[in-house]
Amino acid sequence: MNRWFLIKKFIVPLLYLGVLTLFGTVGYRIIDGFSWVDSLYMTVITVSTVGYGEVNQLTYQGRIFTIVLIITSIGFVAYYLTFVTRLIADGEWSKEYKRFKQYKNLKKMENHVIVCGYGRNGGEACAILRDNQVPFVVIEKASKIEAHPGDIVLHADATRDEVLLEAGILKAKAIIIALPEDAANLFVVLTARQLSPDILIISRASYDQSVGKLKIAGANNVIMPDKISGAYMASLVLTPDVQEFVTLMSTQHNDHFQIAELEVHGKAHLGSLNLWLETGCTILGIKQLNGQYLRNPSPDYYTAQAERMLLMGSKKQLEEARKLLRSLA
Repeated sequence: MNRWFLIKKFIVPLLYLGVLTLFGTVGYRIIDGFSWVDSLYMTVITVSTVGYGEVNQLTYQGRIFTIVLIITSIGFVAYYLTFVTRLIADGEWSKEYKRFKQYKNLKKMENHVIVCGYGRNGGEACAILRDNQVPFVVIEKASKIEAHPGDIVLHADATRDEVLLEAGILKAKAIIIALPEDAANLFVVLTARQLSPDILIISRASYDQSVGKLKIAGANNVIMPDKISGAYMASLVLTPDVQEFVTLMSTQHNDHFQIAELEVHGKAHLGSLNLWLETGCTILGIKQLNGQYLRNPSPDYYTAQAERMLLMGSKKQLEEARKLLRSLA
């Protein structure tokens, strides 16, 4: 989005009109000795091509000056009318205003998600983020896509540094890279990791040999949609209700139900902590310091500082759990 859109397309022509009016007023004042009011009046009726009569008798030089002023003003008026008509008739004004408003909203965004590619995978990711009120911005090279009316979309090449910077990668918390080609995904992963070393990078891969390369380049997670969809279809045959429930838990978040990971700020005995009785949250698992996941931990487990606890509960219950875990410090 060109941040100088309003200046270039509206203020500049108005400044030109002001200069033309000043030029005409001073010209009539100097050439024919009209008063300032009469000079301004003559300039306005000449520039606007209204066609009223002269306020005073014009000299030969004054008439030559009027001819020049008329020719100049006709060119300006023709340009401006054409410009305004094109903006309204072609819908360009609404498009440009939407881009300008989108640019303003983008500058305010922080802790958001960047989605590169608005194909099947990228579009589905955006739908889930939208349903859970997670702010995001889309980078899509194609000029025409069927995006949601409220989505912020940058029609640009995600492999370029300046595009990622415009999308706010320095303030974003995660980037989802779902471009159709693994080579492009690899390039974006490298660029994103270089620009923002701490950002969470999730990339799509089409081939097995690309997974290792993407992780070496800096991707935290690499997803192969074909493998996941096949495994999911098979699991629906084996345990359909369980799989549907897990999908519901992982994609549908609201004030009444959420799954969150909270940092443990000290050592504690789970049985004594009694998190379920104190807050109403259910412990699904614990990510230990070695990166391993402990599922369904027993009440005899002792937590360690900086471990991550996976909890299920309402928004209010999770806030109570966060306060309780912080009190362990």
